[in-house]
Amino acid sequence: MTCEGPVHLRRAVPDDAAGIAHVYVAGWHEAHAGLVPPEFLACMRAKARVEFWRDELQVEARGRMLWVALIDDRLVGFASGGISRDDGADPGTGEVYQVYVEPECWRRGIGSALLRHVIRDLHAHGFARATLWVISANAPARAFAEKHGWAADGASRAEDCGGIEVEEVRFQHPLDQR
Repeated sequence: MTCEGPVHLRRAVPDDAAGIAHVYVAGWHEAHAGLVPPEFLACMRAKARVEFWRDELQVEARGRMLWVALIDDRLVGFASGGISRDDGADPGTGEVYQVYVEPECWRRGIGSALLRHVIRDLHAHGFARATLWVISANAPARAFAEKHGWAADGASRAEDCGGIEVEEVRFQHPLDQR
């Protein structure tokens, strides 16, 4: 796969479901291999069904914004955001749910462009701040967040998949300063 050429960002559509599922599985697996138990990786792979993403893309709501990155009409990344899913979150808090890029295309600015786009979109939808959850053992993802001005706020939670739990840490970023 070539990752050269201009990157185009656009809102995702249901026909993007297979590409998103592929990027999710490849990106999640590559980013977390060796950091989480193999059973957790297998569970996350099973959750990344094309049908799941097609259903997600058919939901039109303020709380869900999914964007894709394309090179020559080939989906190479995606990101999503919306209303915070944290219990007791202030209504002005949004969340970046995920940012994933095809592993062969890492370190080319695609993830950064997607993150900036979701942040702008959250701000445009009236959110004053955003959160982002990262697997605590994923030092590159933590560094990526920090590089973009996010700061860990001390909150953590257990992410469960098939009875296997891994720890996540929460990052925050003010949106009104962008």
